[in-house]
Amino acid sequence: MGKSDEVMNQANGENTDQNPKEKRKGKHDKPKPWDEDPNIDRWKIEKFNPSWNEGGMLEVSSFSTLFPQYREKYLQEAWPMVKSALKEFGISCELNLVEGSMTVSTTRKTRDPYIVVKARDLIKLLSRSVPAPQAIKILDDEMQCDIIKIGGLVRNKERFVKRRQHLLGPNSSTLKALEILTGCYILIQGNTVCAMGSFKGLKQVRRIVEECMLNKMHPVYNIKILMMKKELEKDPALANENWDRFLPKFKKKNVKQKKVKAKKKKPYTPFPPPQQPSKVDIELETGEYFLSDKKKSAKKWQEKLEKQSEKTAENKRKREEAFIPPKEKTKELGKRKSEENINAEAYIVGSSEQASRKKSKKQRS
Repeated sequence: MGKSDEVMNQANGENTDQNPKEKRKGKHDKPKPWDEDPNIDRWKIEKFNPSWNEGGMLEVSSFSTLFPQYREKYLQEAWPMVKSALKEFGISCELNLVEGSMTVSTTRKTRDPYIVVKARDLIKLLSRSVPAPQAIKILDDEMQCDIIKIGGLVRNKERFVKRRQHLLGPNSSTLKALEILTGCYILIQGNTVCAMGSFKGLKQVRRIVEECMLNKMHPVYNIKILMMKKELEKDPALANENWDRFLPKFKKKNVKQKKVKAKKKKPYTPFPPPQQPSKVDIELETGEYFLSDKKKSAKKWQEKLEKQSEKTAENKRKREEAFIPPKEKTKELGKRKSEENINAEAYIVGSSEQASRKKSKKQRS
């Protein structure tokens, strides 16, 4: 027995040396023929074929959601459109106006098991004020949605409204830029932000919205970063490199806010404020109440003429100001007297004496 075991072990050892087996972690982890096939796109979502599930659904699945009262009228008008869109996939829908709810459920004609989840997303989007034609697009396999709750991120209501306005921007320009760069449909309504698009775009939208509401980064800076990434994607040489050195880095600046002046509270008094005099009371005090209609109109006309004459006089004065010459400034050169204080006769006599002295000097020379 011992010799036979040794012979068997030697034979097995020779076989193991000749054909060494590759060790794998998984028991059934064997190479498949489609693993290395370059023609297969593993990220592509194939359209559902009803032949894959001919038997239909075994159980009835249903989802329901509530909607606000202001959406009731619109949903009544758009419900036939929603119903016809869901009927194509074998989904039944019900609008309950008494309870204010929408319900979707599978039927015997339903073949796609995931379409009921898509229908649930559809009624959620409708309740969050997304238009029906846009919300129906969620039934496509390539379209996904995300409802971001922003109500609990900021406590102060004024601050919440201000930061939500940052997402919209002037004339919704920031929102349009985000829609173009992320390739998603975005709707800001109340305490939620609804987004529809690809998984990559939805991830970007959620990050930008949360950073804005938590005051980490303004959406404009995120738009600049997304624009840079779009340009870098075009260069195939940078596909396997880190892009951090190309992207801008924004430092947070603490800007001092203006202090709001607190209004002084008036001392509390249990008595109400004195009643203001009415028009009739004022007329009784001035005596106008007892005047006739002609006298009242004449008085008003007189007051109007007086105001008009004052206004015309004021306008005339402003026009004449342009023609008033400015005051000339007199310069003092040393101890020289101003021209106003010079005696004309003394000045003429002095100048004639100076001229005669110059002539006599010339003759002598």
